[in-house]
Amino acid sequence: MMRIASLCILALAGVAGYIQIDSRPPWTSFAMPAVLESELLVPEVAVPVAGKKPQLVKQVSIPEPRAQFIPETAAPSVHAGSAILLNDGNLRAFWFAGSREGATDVVIQTAVFGTKAGSWSSPEVVIDRVTAEKGLSRYIKKLGNPLPVRSSQGKLQLYFVTVSVGGWAGSSISWMESSDEGVSWSRPQRLITSPALNLSTLIKAPGFDFVDGTLGLPVYHEWMGKFGELIRIDGGRVVDKRRMSSGRALLQPIVFIDAPEKAVAYFRQARSVGPPRIASALTENAGQSWVSGADLDLANPNAAIAGLQLTNGDRLIALNDLESARYRLVLAIAPAGTSNWSVIAELESDQTLINGLHREFSYPSLLLGANGEIHLIYTYDRKKMKHIQFDPRWIEIKKHQKGSS
Repeated sequence: MMRIASLCILALAGVAGYIQIDSRPPWTSFAMPAVLESELLVPEVAVPVAGKKPQLVKQVSIPEPRAQFIPETAAPSVHAGSAILLNDGNLRAFWFAGSREGATDVVIQTAVFGTKAGSWSSPEVVIDRVTAEKGLSRYIKKLGNPLPVRSSQGKLQLYFVTVSVGGWAGSSISWMESSDEGVSWSRPQRLITSPALNLSTLIKAPGFDFVDGTLGLPVYHEWMGKFGELIRIDGGRVVDKRRMSSGRALLQPIVFIDAPEKAVAYFRQARSVGPPRIASALTENAGQSWVSGADLDLANPNAAIAGLQLTNGDRLIALNDLESARYRLVLAIAPAGTSNWSVIAELESDQTLINGLHREFSYPSLLLGANGEIHLIYTYDRKKMKHIQFDPRWIEIKKHQKGSS
């Protein structure tokens, strides 16, 4: 009888959960990201003409990418970096740190990059497991994957993964809000993404806005299969959820918006058969439904990717373009609205072996700065967080060099 009563309670909880998510507003269109036609000053080059001496043309000095490590803490292991643009033009990054991924001592840390000074502040702890337990009034086994977003009211929000039981497949999402750009935070709250148990929803990639002010967040599911989902959030409450990918082996979607009703999603793949390539899905009704697209001609060793739309409309991806392992990190670019991706720069490549292993460069996160500069943050050998800043004209040069080769 007790078991039957428990099942009845669980079923009622499930119905209540569905009512909450299905009491949803009418679907709306994507809010189009701002795309400005940048006046990129690409250096001219002398083109040889038969029978004539090439003319020397004055070239514009373009800064090379600037790389630096975010200051370290005592944590032996760090991972899953992300960042957001602050109202003053600086950047705030987040990542998790501890003795190892999934350990009980893992905390979420943050640091601020001052764009004028060109340097990072010392890291600070945003939240640890014990504080999360107290705030959420439930047992928390481990923390993971922090993701900052900007609410429609302009406040800084931080979504992060919490696990109470099992591994990452038992994850749920919690969130906090800040009214002072991340100096202080509200009490954490659970994001109810599924009825009943509210398990197995994780985050990685940035969200985007709908025209009605709701937040679109690409998430993924790992319990009894791996697949992407799109959730709409309004005031800390999930008002809708749609599946983005079929099958059981795609996760961590990133989304590029083409038009108010059209978008493409790219996925980290975890397939055990077939060539390991970045998978895709398409929507033509603003995310209400998705259909599988063709795989990209870009390898993916079951590793996270990051995407960014540039101010001139081009799209950038940071990825490990290998069929296995994560010892090479590159940038690839494609014209707006196309899937014609070309690798334009190798950022990291470790051909050495230490105890039979390569160093790992993984979990990239891309961000556009206030002046159009491009920022990349990623895990460096699971020991440090690395930051590279790119001048957009440098990217443009690399694109043209690739196109002319």
